[in-house]
Amino acid sequence: MSIGMSFGVVFGLTLFDNIALGIPIGFSVGLAIGAGLDADAKKKGLVI
Repeated sequence: MSIGMSFGVVFGLTLFDNIALGIPIGFSVGLAIGAGLDADAKKKGLVI
């Protein structure tokens, strides 16, 4: 989630010139990536 938020802040500042718009975008991207990695680990039988 932290990686997604950092990319979201940079994305928000460069594209929208608004940091407050980048934080939720990065939060949702980080959440989606984390959910995908958790689902992959669960499918492989690894402990999360």
